[in-house]
Amino acid sequence: MSTRKVAPSILSADFARLGEEVERVAPEADLLHVDVMDGHFVPNLTIGPPVVAALRARTDLFLDCHLMVDNPGVLLGDFADAGANRCIVHIELGDPRPLFAEMRERGMGVGLVLNPDTAVDTVLPYLEEIDLLLVMSVNPGWGGQAFIPEVLDKVRVARKAIDDARLPVEIEIDGGISETTAPSAAEAGVDILVAGSAIFRADDPLDAARRIRAAAWPTAA
Repeated sequence: MSTRKVAPSILSADFARLGEEVERVAPEADLLHVDVMDGHFVPNLTIGPPVVAALRARTDLFLDCHLMVDNPGVLLGDFADAGANRCIVHIELGDPRPLFAEMRERGMGVGLVLNPDTAVDTVLPYLEEIDLLLVMSVNPGWGGQAFIPEVLDKVRVARKAIDDARLPVEIEIDGGISETTAPSAAEAGVDILVAGSAIFRADDPLDAARRIRAAAWPTAA
C-alpha cells in the first residue's frame, strides 16, 4: 500500500493567520497534521480541541491529531466533537487498546506512534488494530529539529510487517522532513510525509510542499 501523501504540520504555521496559512497550502496538502502537546508528556505546550474546531470550520482537509499528552483518554471526546478525523496516541503510555476502542466508538481513525528511542517491536502487535503508524524522526516537543536517519530502520521493519500481512495501515513520518530527507523516507516505505518548518517557514509554502512531494516520489509528480 503506497498512498504518497504530504501532511503540512501546523505547528510551524503562523497561528495569528492560521486559516489563511492552511488555505495557502491546501492545494498540495492531502491532510493536515495537528500537534497537541500538554507541557508534561513533552516540554512544549501547544493547542487543543478549540483550534481543531476552528480549523474544521475553515477546511475540509483530513485532520490528523497527534496527541503528545499524558492522558489522551480524557481528550478523545473533545477532539471528536471538534472534528478531528483521527487521533494518534503514544505507545510509550502503555497498552493503547482502550484508547483504540474509544476512538472507534467516536467515529475517528486510529493512529499509534513511537518515539525515536522506542523499539519498533513495541508497536508490531497492534498493527491489525490501527489505521496509521507514525514513526517520529525527531524527539517530540519542538519543531525545526534535525532528522534522525536511524529511525528509517524501524520504518522498513514496519513496512515489511504491514505488507506481509496485507494490512490497510499507512506509515507516517514526522520530524525534519524536507526536500533533502523526503527521498530516503519514501524509499524506506513511508506513505505520509509530515513537514512543518520546511513548508510553513519557506518563502513559498505551497511550492515547498510541492517540491517535497516531487523529491519523495518523482515518478508521481
